[in-house]
Amino acid sequence: MIELNVTFFIQLVNFLIILLVLNLILYKPIRGMIKKRADVMAEGLQKAEEFSETAGEKMESYEAKLQEARKEANEIRMTRKGEGQEEEKSMLETANAEAAKIVQDAREKISKEKESALSSLKGKVDDFAKQATDKVLGQA
Repeated sequence: MIELNVTFFIQLVNFLIILLVLNLILYKPIRGMIKKRADVMAEGLQKAEEFSETAGEKMESYEAKLQEARKEANEIRMTRKGEGQEEEKSMLETANAEAAKIVQDAREKISKEKESALSSLKGKVDDFAKQATDKVLGQA
């Protein structure tokens, strides 16, 4: 069994003094450093989460703006395409009208030249007939 004598109490007091000294010198500073480290880690984690949330919000905003820009670009492209088609149609109508006018003018010119040639030939038919008859009679 354990005997309770003076050495036990001296060792007990010695143990309590060492425990107190170690607590003051070693355990409290170490616990303080561990607590500071945990606080710094928690703060860093919180900042990382805030940054992640901010980045997510910015990414969503970016995606929304990009989608809006694509929509506007598509609308502009469709508008320009429609304008181009209308301008093409107008140009084709103008070109067709000009071509029709040129063809009509050419037909009128050909018709006038035909009439002029026919009237010129009608006036000379008698001369040609007379020359042909003279040649036929002259050879016969």
